[in-house]
Amino acid sequence: MNSQSQVNLKPLLLILLTVAGLSKAGAQPGSTTVTEWQHNKNGAVSLTYDDASRHQFTRALPVMERLKLPATFFVITGPITGSKYQGKFVGRPVADIIKESATVPTNDDNFLERCSATGYLGYKGTISYHTRAGSLYDSGKKQLAFKWMDSLYTKVRHGDFPAGYEPCPEYQQAIGSSWEDFRKDAAKGYEIASHSITHATMPGLDEANIKYELEKSKEEIRNQMGEKYTFSAEVPYGYENERVMQIAYKIYPALRNRMPEPWLKELDRASHETPGTTNKDYVQWQRGALSKTPISLMKSWVDTASNRKDTWLVLVFHGVDSLGYEAINSSLLDEYFQYIQDKQDKLWVATFGDVTRYMREREAANVKSEMKNGKVIVSLNHSLDKSMYYLPLTLKTYVPSSWKQVKIVQGKHSRNAIVELDDKGSYVTYEAEPGGSPSTLSSM
Repeated sequence: MNSQSQVNLKPLLLILLTVAGLSKAGAQPGSTTVTEWQHNKNGAVSLTYDDASRHQFTRALPVMERLKLPATFFVITGPITGSKYQGKFVGRPVADIIKESATVPTNDDNFLERCSATGYLGYKGTISYHTRAGSLYDSGKKQLAFKWMDSLYTKVRHGDFPAGYEPCPEYQQAIGSSWEDFRKDAAKGYEIASHSITHATMPGLDEANIKYELEKSKEEIRNQMGEKYTFSAEVPYGYENERVMQIAYKIYPALRNRMPEPWLKELDRASHETPGTTNKDYVQWQRGALSKTPISLMKSWVDTASNRKDTWLVLVFHGVDSLGYEAINSSLLDEYFQYIQDKQDKLWVATFGDVTRYMREREAANVKSEMKNGKVIVSLNHSLDKSMYYLPLTLKTYVPSSWKQVKIVQGKHSRNAIVELDDKGSYVTYEAEPGGSPSTLSSM
């Protein structure tokens, strides 16, 4: 026998041994695991949008609807028609803060109060100082942040700004949508999630104003959309400020900014790192498609996720067709989303909230299985709040090698599955409801 014949026979021998139940690595019939991703896909992709600018819904959403792709919209709730809660300063009278600034320079003791109040001093043009100073403060450049505040309050005292209120550009670009529109979008499978009330720079806010922005945005969404849509949030600008995160974690179960799961490796938009090797179960890989990002690079992100087993690609979009930050042409999005749709044999495309739910349910899952009277009985449960974590999980159960087609029954639900084969033996994959009746598998 020549070496070429030996190489060709090895795969055949492995298959014969597996079918016969003789492979040393073979799985016992009934052995069951929860697959990494729903439907046993190789990876996951979430399309996410920030700010709720109008073109996201009039230009990008129709493309996704045509291709049947879900997405998550992190919306600034204040400008949405019908909103009850608007931006405001929570604290002492701003006149007192302005007066005090004439004799007390900005410092660690008063910066957060002054920065929180900037947009509500009664003048237009002040919000840009809040955005800039908050960014400097977050990056550790405190003295520069203090100078920005001193400059602002000096100009306010001198009357250098016109009277009125002027929100940030992101807020203004979201004007025109309504909660009625969002309810219709949600009915089609799109996730509406929080991006605060006014798109504030939260590292520059004190605790009371952070809570107001996040809690009242959540309450608005609950009142308008229902509890289901209060699961996910994105603190504006993608900040991962530790003080802000600790407050936000107590309000929203899932933050796109950061989720401190011990089994999750996170690579944010600013990271130049690729998923690489890791000892974590999952990698969340955020990529921000910008106006000049080559389509070839954007497609390579999708290829990476589809060729690995652990990667959740979270795509972040802002502007569309000249409206919004780093606006992308909708024709390019059409090409890109078609590319993603063509990869759905390997990729699970789902909302940010649903992918988070699935991962957490899987990590908390308890699976028990046994062979009994020629059938496989599988029980599935998890320890999470089932009013919030309600997704079915995909189970992979090994069955006797003689089974070719399997009937799966859970409660009143019944389905059939074709037996597949891997290097451990014969198996089927199927969806199961955690906490429901056991799933019973039998040969057909």
